[in-house]
Amino acid sequence: MKRRLCRSWKGRMICGVCAGIGARFGVDAMLVRLAFAALCLVHGLGIFAYVMALLLMPEEIHCWSAEEGVYEEYC
Repeated sequence: MKRRLCRSWKGRMICGVCAGIGARFGVDAMLVRLAFAALCLVHGLGIFAYVMALLLMPEEIHCWSAEEGVYEEYC
C-alpha cells in the first residue's frame, strides 16, 4: 500500500512539503527542493506551487503505540 501524500515530520526543513512529496514518490527530498527552487525562477511559480501544496496537503499524523513502544504513522 502506498503512502498518502501528506506533509512529513521526517526530513522537514520548513513545513514538510518537499519531504512529504519525496516520501510519497520515492524521491530524495533534496531533489524536490531543487525542483521548487528551479520553478521559482519561472515568474515565482515555485513559491505559488509550494504555498498551494502547503494549504492542500494534510499534516502527517503520529500516534503513540503503547504496545510496540514506538510512534506509528497514519499517513
